[in-house]
Amino acid sequence: MKLARNIIIALISGVVVGLVLNIFTPGIFTQADAFLFKPLGTIFLNLMKMLVVPVVFISIALGTVGIGDPKKLGRIGGKTIGFFLITTAIALVIALSLGLLLKPGEGGNFETANATYEAQEAPPVAETLLGIIPTNPISAMAEGNMLQIIFFAALIGFGMAMMGSRVERVKELFEQANELIMYLITFVMKFAPYGAFGLIASAVGSQGMDALKVMGMYMGVVLGALLIHTIVVYGGSVALIGKRNPIWFFKNFFPAQVVAFSTASSAATLPISMKTAQDKLKVPESISSFTQSLGATINMDGTAIMQGAAVIFIAQAYGIELTIGQLLTVVLTAVLASIGTAAVPGAGLIMLAMVLTSVGLPVEGIALVLGVDRLLDMVRTAVNITGDAACAVVVAKTEGVLGEPDAEEIQVETEIA
Repeated sequence: MKLARNIIIALISGVVVGLVLNIFTPGIFTQADAFLFKPLGTIFLNLMKMLVVPVVFISIALGTVGIGDPKKLGRIGGKTIGFFLITTAIALVIALSLGLLLKPGEGGNFETANATYEAQEAPPVAETLLGIIPTNPISAMAEGNMLQIIFFAALIGFGMAMMGSRVERVKELFEQANELIMYLITFVMKFAPYGAFGLIASAVGSQGMDALKVMGMYMGVVLGALLIHTIVVYGGSVALIGKRNPIWFFKNFFPAQVVAFSTASSAATLPISMKTAQDKLKVPESISSFTQSLGATINMDGTAIMQGAAVIFIAQAYGIELTIGQLLTVVLTAVLASIGTAAVPGAGLIMLAMVLTSVGLPVEGIALVLGVDRLLDMVRTAVNITGDAACAVVVAKTEGVLGEPDAEEIQVETEIA
């Protein structure tokens, strides 16, 4: 918790410094952002991203070896994907409901006439699914194509499991490499407070108070929906299916959430997220490595909430009333798009463009929400990795392999239960 406390202090300091410089000395902020804030954030992000591909490849391979049985692997994969799709649909319903209740787009003076946004096209779902199989695994690793890396690593793990003792030395090599990567993660995390300070100071300072005030209601809907989804859906899943106390879950996973908030990247946070789930939540490495790696690629609950809130906000800003059928179309399109755009850079905005098009709303409306998207993206990322961890706990429990809390935590579990 010491690391989490230091990061929180750094985040608060970054918010204060960013706002003060933006309000009183914008010229100094520009220089500080270019030569201090952004470099600090970029260095930390690059250090984390440097470890992502090795972590995913080694962990998935070892996880597949640990699972061994192909039927068990398919069962775990089905549970994982099913969990993500169901929670994505629930996330959209929560966001749409809250948006219709609070009406964030009404009463504001938004410049819809001058709003422009050039939408990119997402590949067909079939193309994305076929593209999971890499023609060149080395190229997939170089490009950071997570779905292809996961597929190849799972194949390597399956081969090691089937060959048994004949590749025992290869398995030992993977295990030693995993220990090395975990050590490097611990080392890199020592720089997390500095990176968090730079990232939040840059994000808050570049937005300023004016942008935050104008978009306050929209941000309130998104943040409210994210909070409800995290507590009710994830907390409820952990309690009802995982048979663990939600407070215990959130308390132990908090350090990873703080890192996710500062980096705004599920992939960059994956190493610390997996380590936290394994060490603190007692999820076996074989389950954690598979579910959380897959979740970092396809779990988009936070993004789904942004889409639901943005659809309502844009519709209200343009004075367009959506029917029940259109709202259902939003849910269906966004859930399916979460699969089709899984490996596409900027997937959130591409998905939003697809959703807006599906119900006849102007894609140019995306420009209205882009101003505060960076700040909201930080919270969305924290929610997404929380969903990955909740899924790992649920899957591990249903497989009968979830470890028991440490002795000092059992009392907390019992008292609250």
